[in-house]
Amino acid sequence: MRLGVNIDHVATLRNARKENFPSPVKAAELALQSGADSITAHLREDRRHISDNDIKEISFNFPGKLNLEMAATEEMLAIAEKIKPFSCCIVPEKREEVTTEGGLNVINNHNKLKPMITRLRDIGIRTTLFIDPEDSQLESCYDLQIDCAEIHCGRLCNLYEKNDNKFDFEFNKIKSFSEKLFSNGIEAHAGHGLNYETTKIISTVDEIEELNIGFFIIAESIFHGLEKTIINIKESMIAGRLSKDK
Repeated sequence: MRLGVNIDHVATLRNARKENFPSPVKAAELALQSGADSITAHLREDRRHISDNDIKEISFNFPGKLNLEMAATEEMLAIAEKIKPFSCCIVPEKREEVTTEGGLNVINNHNKLKPMITRLRDIGIRTTLFIDPEDSQLESCYDLQIDCAEIHCGRLCNLYEKNDNKFDFEFNKIKSFSEKLFSNGIEAHAGHGLNYETTKIISTVDEIEELNIGFFIIAESIFHGLEKTIINIKESMIAGRLSKDK
C-alpha cells in the first residue's frame, strides 16, 4: 500500500502571512525522504493555497512523484498537459467551500470528462477521479476507462469521530465499492479526513492500494515533525494490513 502526502496546507500557512515560507517544495522533499511514495497538490482555480509555481517546481524536482488534483476545466487541463505530472486526480470544486466537500458526480459530468481523460491518457498521464462510494457511479467510471478512483472517506471519518452506529455500514460500502473497482481493472485509492485510527481501519481493505492524506499529517507535524508523522501514518497502514490476517 502506497502513501501520497498532500502538501496543500503548507501553502495555506505560507499564504496566511503572504510570505515565501514555509515552502511546499521543501515539504515535498522531506515527505519523500520520510517514506511518502508520492506528493499530492491541489491547484485550485482561486489559487488559495498551492500556486502554479509550486506545481512547476514539484514536477521538475521530483519527476514521477506528483499527483495533481484539479477541477475539470480547460485551464487546468492545459496546465497538466504542459507540466505532465505522473497522475491527475479530477475533483469537484466550489469557490465557497473550505475543502472538497464530496465526490465528483461522474454520471452528470460524463460527457465533459471523457475528452479530458482521453487527452491526459494520450500523453501518458494516469487518470483518477475523486468519487463517493456509490454503485450508481461505477458504469460511468468503467466507460471512461480511468486508471484509478479515489474514494471519498469523509463520511466514514465523520461517523468514526461521532462513534455513530452507521460506521460499519459505510465501511462495508467502501469495501464493496473497492472490490468492484478492482474486479474491473480500476485501482482503488482512498482519502479525505483520514487520521491514525481511520487509516488503520481503511488499510484493512485489500483492494485499496493507495491513501492520500494531507491535513492531518500537516496538522500533526506541528507537534511531532513531518518526518515522524509520516512514519507514524505508515505504521498505521502496516498495522491495518497485518490485522486483517489475524
